[in-house]
Amino acid sequence: MTQLVWFRNDLRTTDNPALTAACSSGAAVRACYIATPGQWQQHHWSPARIRFVLDHVQVLGQRLAKLGIPLVILYADQFNDSIATLKEFCCKNRVETLHLNTEYGINERRRDRELKAQLQEQDIRVLSYHDQCVVPVGAVKTAQGTPYTVFTPFYRRWAQWLQEHRPSPYPEPSPVAPALAPPPPPDDALRPPDSPRPLVSCGEQAAHQRLEQFLDEQAPGYDKVRDFPARPGTSLLSPYLANGVLSGVQCWTAALPHQASALADQGVSTWIKELAWRDFYIHILYHFPRISMDRAFKPETEALVWNTPGDHFEAWKAGNTGIPIVDAAMRQLNQSGWMHNRLRMVTAMFLTKNLFIDWRQGERYFMSRLVDGFLASNNGGWQWSASTGTDAAPYFRVFNPASQSEKFDPTGEFIRQYVPELAGLDNKRIHQPWLGGAAPKGYPAPLVDLKESRKEAIARFQALKDQP
Repeated sequence: MTQLVWFRNDLRTTDNPALTAACSSGAAVRACYIATPGQWQQHHWSPARIRFVLDHVQVLGQRLAKLGIPLVILYADQFNDSIATLKEFCCKNRVETLHLNTEYGINERRRDRELKAQLQEQDIRVLSYHDQCVVPVGAVKTAQGTPYTVFTPFYRRWAQWLQEHRPSPYPEPSPVAPALAPPPPPDDALRPPDSPRPLVSCGEQAAHQRLEQFLDEQAPGYDKVRDFPARPGTSLLSPYLANGVLSGVQCWTAALPHQASALADQGVSTWIKELAWRDFYIHILYHFPRISMDRAFKPETEALVWNTPGDHFEAWKAGNTGIPIVDAAMRQLNQSGWMHNRLRMVTAMFLTKNLFIDWRQGERYFMSRLVDGFLASNNGGWQWSASTGTDAAPYFRVFNPASQSEKFDPTGEFIRQYVPELAGLDNKRIHQPWLGGAAPKGYPAPLVDLKESRKEAIARFQALKDQP
């Protein structure tokens, strides 16, 4: 009888509990990945992410072949279609046990429940494993036994749990059979023709090399440079984490020795806190499934009447708002499939507070462009910026994008890279080219007045708060 590993958001052979369990069974092991292009489109997967995933599925197949495990790529249009596809495959190949690592979105959880019920009717066991978080979902709760909805107490308990349990990554399993020929690559028809050039190198080995390089060279100063988009201060590990080429446990474990260094302590500790933020949003996604369904975490904010997207939304998407730092960030996103984290907050707050356009519009657009589009983190960040989510920015705290630009891109280096029409302006005027004269030809005037639009947004939130 055969053990089958269904790879989903866990495209790696190391620290993969489902793969480890299957290989420990002593039985024959097979693996599959199910391509679901219809569901990718419904979930707004970007061309960059689809290319990234398909490239890594190919590399995964090569690594599994060395372990004597054949990887087959199956095809189903929607998530629910994959139930019938997998059921047929299991029956044809005498699968005794299906191993999978848990996913926490509501559609994924419903699919897995139905799959388990149908396979059990065929006497096929389905075993699921914790994988996506450093600290398992449900492992940390308040003294009242409820989920944390504020990050700071969550983080304290998160760090305490890790000190008590100190998880370690699973090694790559030993070969279970003689090495095989690598499987054929995924169907080329699945690859979007318009995907940007890859942001990071392909493969699990490349991910680990990037992790070690970051911890050695950049993490010691991470707390000081991470907010400056023109400087190489971020890890660029998010595509690997979002698609399961690296695990959170692997990142946390690798960071610990560096955290012990007095020189690196604050920078590494700040980066580890980013892993905690990722866990926090995954826990929220699990405990409050409404946020998987286009709903605000704060139900009362559903009564907000957002502006019609229209031309303002199109200008924001294209990077033609007349606000240089916003435009530079949006052009970076459109060209590379990635955006600096500080600028994700700046652009999101500009859309939701200054343009007062529904955060769901921006959330979907980011997902449609990001190589590291990950539901929990993307939703959490957008709802934080829009003041509709858990632990959100207070509605009266609105980033001024010009001030953010002056603080974190003081010489305008990042703006010049992506908004070349402003390259000739001096370091002061480049942040607000509409001051002191006309903006350079071809660059638009601001869509809105920053101060007045901020006041209007605060008034709308205040009116909502004042309702009986």
